[in-house]
Amino acid sequence: MRRRMLTGLALSALIATTAPATGSAAPVPAPDRAEPRLTALVDLAAQRLLLADEVAAAKYGTDSPIEDPPREREVLDTVAELSAEAGLDPADGVRFFRDQIEAGKDVQRGLFAEWDAHPELRPDHRPDLGAEVRPELDRISAEAVRELRETEAVREPTDECRLDLAASAVTAVFGHRLDALHRDALTAAAGKICG
Repeated sequence: MRRRMLTGLALSALIATTAPATGSAAPVPAPDRAEPRLTALVDLAAQRLLLADEVAAAKYGTDSPIEDPPREREVLDTVAELSAEAGLDPADGVRFFRDQIEAGKDVQRGLFAEWDAHPELRPDHRPDLGAEVRPELDRISAEAVRELRETEAVREPTDECRLDLAASAVTAVFGHRLDALHRDALTAAAGKICG
């Protein structure tokens, strides 16, 4: 427990020192060196968090709540099925995606608060959750399950994994130009990957 907390704090501190300003969809290529093995998985978590902006824009000012237990259950059930098909323990997939869902809700709450305080920053487009956003979330979910399976052997509670995770998080923060809200959410979404 203490080691997990220290890992989370170290990850937060490391990615907080890499402070680009705002979200962007295109990752920056990594320098010429061996790429950390968790880069793709952490990048998918970052992509999912950026889509939380679209979810927030679709829900803001409507009766749609941030908490959506039926949709969350649907996502977790799908992840369990995809995990079993991929040869991954469904409990591992579900555990990872619970963190993704909670981090996404943190982003939505943060954006709602920002838009309440600064109406001029409110989105001018309301995306269609069913037609535009959820298909992309589903694509990311399927890719993330595959990455979880591919990285199963390296996602152990070791210093090597934690260093790999930190390097992967820095790559995602710079590549997507994550702001503080999204960096904090990425720490929550990815903090338990090692173990």
